[in-house]
Amino acid sequence: MITIRPGTVADAAVLAEFAATSFREAFGDDNQPEDLALHLARSYGLRQQAAELTDPAIVTLLAEDAGRLAGYAQVRPGAPPPCVPAVGSLELWRFYVGRPWHGRGVAQALMARVVAVARVRGARTLWLGVWERNPRAQAFYRKVGFEQVGGQTFMVGTDRQTDHVMALPLIAVKPGGAPGTSE
Repeated sequence: MITIRPGTVADAAVLAEFAATSFREAFGDDNQPEDLALHLARSYGLRQQAAELTDPAIVTLLAEDAGRLAGYAQVRPGAPPPCVPAVGSLELWRFYVGRPWHGRGVAQALMARVVAVARVRGARTLWLGVWERNPRAQAFYRKVGFEQVGGQTFMVGTDRQTDHVMALPLIAVKPGGAPGTSE
């Protein structure tokens, strides 16, 4: 049974390992080893994960299966690219499901929780960047309602890559309330 819960600083080590492994599995074959190593060191180390898990602006959700980490997502505020409305936007910064859990409903359950969190935080738009050479992820995001609205640069080490920017319009939920606008 899949459970989804907020991550805590106690999860930093397992998340750092899972995040690096997930990124390497998804993109390792298509990137130069030195660029991949640089990206992993900058993005998924223990210190970095601990800092993200304690940052009140970042929501980290962990999907677990019988106590094993099966996937995770991180949502954060910040300036979106010009193709996304600046007011009321929230970024789905990271979204990964481990290979053993592909096709088992983990991604759908995790995305449902991400959308719920975004609505409670008052988001009108949930947006993300997905590598232009990742058709599987693009198909999943389209399946759950995201549409491509533009593009942006994403650096893997020293390699400048292009991400598709995809957005999902939301009806925000006021904290403790029913669906409505965030105004």
